[in-house]
Amino acid sequence: MSPSLAYRTVHGEAWCGDALDLLPTLDDNSVNLVMTSPPFALLRKKEYGNEEQRDYIDWLTQFAALVHRKLKADGSFVLDLGGAYQKGTPTRSLYNFRVPIRFCDDLGFFLAEDFYWHNPAKLPSPIEWVNKRKIRVKDAVNPVWWFSKTEWPKADVTKVLSPYSDRMKKLLADPVAFYRAKDRPSGHDIGMSFGKDNGGAIPSNLLQIPIPTATADICEAAKLLAAKDIRHASRQNCRNFSSRCLPSRAIWSWTYSPGRTRRAKSLNHLAAVGRGSK
Repeated sequence: MSPSLAYRTVHGEAWCGDALDLLPTLDDNSVNLVMTSPPFALLRKKEYGNEEQRDYIDWLTQFAALVHRKLKADGSFVLDLGGAYQKGTPTRSLYNFRVPIRFCDDLGFFLAEDFYWHNPAKLPSPIEWVNKRKIRVKDAVNPVWWFSKTEWPKADVTKVLSPYSDRMKKLLADPVAFYRAKDRPSGHDIGMSFGKDNGGAIPSNLLQIPIPTATADICEAAKLLAAKDIRHASRQNCRNFSSRCLPSRAIWSWTYSPGRTRRAKSLNHLAAVGRGSK
């Protein structure tokens, strides 16, 4: 499928096509963020065309090499990569751990941080080991690898602070009455500076996001792009949705179909190019 313009708004343009065709059209060293969730290396074949486990890392590495070329020096590449089992046994494949090793050793990426996405609404799977034999718990956590082109990617955790807990609010209201500075068993020296109100708590690297919430966020993002109906994009065979904002350029992708989420074959995606200021 050759890349084609899907629609244009005051925020930019949306393109439908294969990422391996669309990314080369961008200038080298021009993108701040690439975020995607490609088809996983699952044993069961999916209609969107997932790769065999033995070929998966080579297949994904060619895409990552292109991403590395397009990123700015302080740019980031964020990859949601679900796990899989070995064929015929209740033991895990190591493919999603080999991916960051391959990217860092062969492509020159740095692993800035590892996140973990917990989806409480995920269905029990795999069926054989979880539902039938009941010898494994359901697989509800995906590793999310944050790669960077250098050791110092652009980042600011103050932009993503979490609300303080009720206990922390009490401490901030009266630090002297509620808190005693002392050494902790861990060896950390916790002083009164911990009683300073910084506007929120630093979040952890565990992302707890159920799929229904993620889908709602996608629909809300579509509204911001002035898309009348995101389902129209699906009818146009644009199942992967990504956006790029200028001057702080970002490319991120997700998938949507009415009633369920899907991933597109061979990293096909709809790339929305934003012209706003972020």
